[in-house]
Amino acid sequence: MLALPDLAPAASHADPVVPVLLALVLLTLGAVVGGRLMTWMKQPAVLGELIVGVIAGNLGYYLGGRGLTILREGDNVRRISDLALTSSISLAQAAWQILPAADAQRVAAALSGPHSLDYMAVYNFVDFLSRIAILILLFLVGLETSLAEMRRVGKTALLVAVAGIVAPMAMGMGVMKLLYPTSALASDLFIGGILTATSVGITARVLRDLGQESRDESRVILGAAVIDDVLSLIVLAVVSGLAVTGAVSASGIARTTLLAALFLVGSLGIGIWITPHIVRYLRAFGIHNLKLLFGLGFAFLLSWLANLAGLATIVGAFAAGMILNDFFDRELEGESLQQLLTTLESLVVPLFFVWMGIQVKLEALGSRDILIAGIALTAVAILGKVVSGWACPRRMNRWAVGFGMMPRGEVGLIFAGIGRGIGVVDDGLFSAVVILVMITTLLAPLALRITLGPRPV
Repeated sequence: MLALPDLAPAASHADPVVPVLLALVLLTLGAVVGGRLMTWMKQPAVLGELIVGVIAGNLGYYLGGRGLTILREGDNVRRISDLALTSSISLAQAAWQILPAADAQRVAAALSGPHSLDYMAVYNFVDFLSRIAILILLFLVGLETSLAEMRRVGKTALLVAVAGIVAPMAMGMGVMKLLYPTSALASDLFIGGILTATSVGITARVLRDLGQESRDESRVILGAAVIDDVLSLIVLAVVSGLAVTGAVSASGIARTTLLAALFLVGSLGIGIWITPHIVRYLRAFGIHNLKLLFGLGFAFLLSWLANLAGLATIVGAFAAGMILNDFFDRELEGESLQQLLTTLESLVVPLFFVWMGIQVKLEALGSRDILIAGIALTAVAILGKVVSGWACPRRMNRWAVGFGMMPRGEVGLIFAGIGRGIGVVDDGLFSAVVILVMITTLLAPLALRITLGPRPV
């Protein structure tokens, strides 16, 4: 697939963007086909995008597709590049030092050939585009998160959200310690943190499809999922900070938690106060496409500030969406910012999911230990969220609330990708987590249809 650039002559005047264009076409085509197939089957499109990636990555690897072999290594390629740039060795030699022998042989062969720079260009393009896609996705989630709505859903949603964080994280860490007694605490924390995620978008889509979004259970599910996202981002900030520093202490956890909370509260407080004044000032200049330009620029600025504060960039993108949620579309005429971003989202976000699928190494799941870990983590991922439904009053359908909190979707994938990038989640666990995400995302719509009943007439 992505090895097609090998067929082109190595001409000095060739446009270096050519292999990137081919990769973009193939990844987009795969995302469209997989997404449409799942939509036709009344399942979330993200499942199809992941499945296409898994098939393409593993089939391409076993058939000797060098471009897919490189993409399949994900952040390992960045480590190879960094090692080669900071030492006197070649990319191929760096691959032997970074990767296990079985993978190193194929990757080194690709990076020692005449098209090695093309493969690196494709990797860098997909990597950067996927990182931007994550920010856009979390920005959109923030735009759909109303602070007023969060206040209205009240105590029940908060209790469900807290239970949906504590239970799966504790269970996940317990499973990790049981199966891997010598594993680092940072790794256990990260796996537990991945299990805390809830996909607001997938749950909201299923509830709308069922025509059940006006039920009390639906309001609690969506409210709790939104609060869950905020709490999960704080968890991510904490465990990422601990994983990077390597130091785990009560003071370190308290410091990172306080920093994440202060950033969210501070950015929301200051942003909600100052951004209306900035928008009104800029509106007077008659800038074309101001809504889209300011919205994206603001999201990227807060993402940069979040990184400056030692937090994940997605925390800043999410905060930017929440800040612009209540006033932005009222201040500026025309289509809403969400509508303007829909086209951009449909172009870049599916590529992220396809790439996550490409990085799933099915041979890693052939390991008995990884297979057991995958099954155990999937079980606690389901149980941990179903348990959260019991934080609801008895008059409510607790099963429906628990199943509504179950899909990990894009949020779980983002967490897994970050964990793999900083080296606390290895290839085997990453593959197990992606399968876990796919299973919970597939089961949630089915379970909600059964527990909530058919669409009202």
